[in-house]
Amino acid sequence: MFHRIRRRAKEPSETQRQFAELHAQLQGQVPPGFGSPAPEPAAVVDDFLPPELRVPSHDQVEGKMMPWAQPLVLDGEMAVCAACGAYRDWLILSTRGEIWLRCRAGHQQLETRIDTAWYNRHSGPADATHATFEDCLRHLGH
Repeated sequence: MFHRIRRRAKEPSETQRQFAELHAQLQGQVPPGFGSPAPEPAAVVDDFLPPELRVPSHDQVEGKMMPWAQPLVLDGEMAVCAACGAYRDWLILSTRGEIWLRCRAGHQQLETRIDTAWYNRHSGPADATHATFEDCLRHLGH
């Protein structure tokens, strides 16, 4: 059996012979379109949004915050400020993978029952970007 396979491999088939003949005929010929000058490059089109509609990417933003006026219930418990006892009118801050709650009096506390995915599900689109934390607080009325 092994000898038969080797013998067949040594003898070129009819298809291989036809391919070899065609290859010999086309040797040195250049197909149409090859060797002609390259077409002019297309004009560069800026397809990005205009600057006034662009928002910074996640790596350009230090954090995000949203107002939460109603009481915040997490795992069946109402979130309460540890310093003053406030239970509504929160600012929820998302920064570096952590969620912080800020009451109207300015006390901040880390909230471990909320994760970034929760924040992203409940926050709406950003209506503004600010250069500083204080600018954002003023914008949100805190």
